[in-house]
Amino acid sequence: MKAFVYRGPGLKGVEDRPKPKIQASGDAIVKMVKTTICGTDLHILKGDVATCAPGRILGHEGVGIIDSVGAGVTSFHPGDRVLISCISSCGKCEYCRRGMYSHCTTGGWILGNEIDGTQAEYVRTPHADTSLYPIPEGADEEALVMLSDILPTGFECGVLNGKVAPGSTVAIVGSGPIGLAALLTAQFYSPAEIIMIDLDDSRLGIARQFGATHTVNSADGKAAEAVKALTGGRGVDAAIEAVGVPATFLLCQDLVAPGGVIANVGVHGQKVDLHLETLWSQNITITTRLVDTVTTPMLLKTVQSKKIDPTRLITHRFKLDQILEAYDTFARAADTQALKVIIAA
Repeated sequence: MKAFVYRGPGLKGVEDRPKPKIQASGDAIVKMVKTTICGTDLHILKGDVATCAPGRILGHEGVGIIDSVGAGVTSFHPGDRVLISCISSCGKCEYCRRGMYSHCTTGGWILGNEIDGTQAEYVRTPHADTSLYPIPEGADEEALVMLSDILPTGFECGVLNGKVAPGSTVAIVGSGPIGLAALLTAQFYSPAEIIMIDLDDSRLGIARQFGATHTVNSADGKAAEAVKALTGGRGVDAAIEAVGVPATFLLCQDLVAPGGVIANVGVHGQKVDLHLETLWSQNITITTRLVDTVTTPMLLKTVQSKKIDPTRLITHRFKLDQILEAYDTFARAADTQALKVIIAA
């Protein structure tokens, strides 16, 4: 089968690989139908994710059709159409029993990281009964690809951790796919203001279409002053970091109001300064999280009922044999205006 392979920092390619086989009784082999590229995949290609070794097939999102299942799988059968969660969960270990599927002792974020992922014609998914979701009849499969990772990530790591509430003020730093997913799902809670911050006016324009009340281009280095002006000098109740670089986390420290929350979503590949000399007395909370996907069933219902439309995040479509072009398009988002790309297997 064809597969996209990480070959080491800065190195990638398409290779012929053997079709995966059942290795454990809870496994399923899924024939991929549609997948996508995540910002985390770009971090891997830079060498920022130490757990991902060269030779790994990347990808942790997508929808497909069950090809075969292990003897222990009871919820799915060959021919079933399924949504693949980016997080594999046994449902039995201490962390899974606490709802922290991301830290499952035999799962977590392993697809496209510690085991081969979804950017291929087939993928082996461990713990199939608790890591796959049946696709409802008539569902838009492209919309559901957004439920593998970015919608639950923006919602859980940003909105829920940020304690977004009715009437609150929210700043989302980064108007890429994750930031826009946080914007879409923050509106469940009717905050009074959602301020989107980015360097790209095109993405800020999209954020306004998606429901941002204000946008700020941070290229001039004065984003904090602009946000303070919009909030009567207070700052924001929730500052959601959705990029994963030092400058954006530092900006969140300048934006947060006393008693507020900094909710980190971004994948950080280098150290970041924490200015406790100014924050120690401000009663703030800082949260970090790897998505647990505990909200996926709820989000699936909101998509099915048309409360949110994640297909608005999709800007480009490719075939699997065009995946190198897809990566180039996604990596040069400032030039291509790419948000999420769909790759049809």
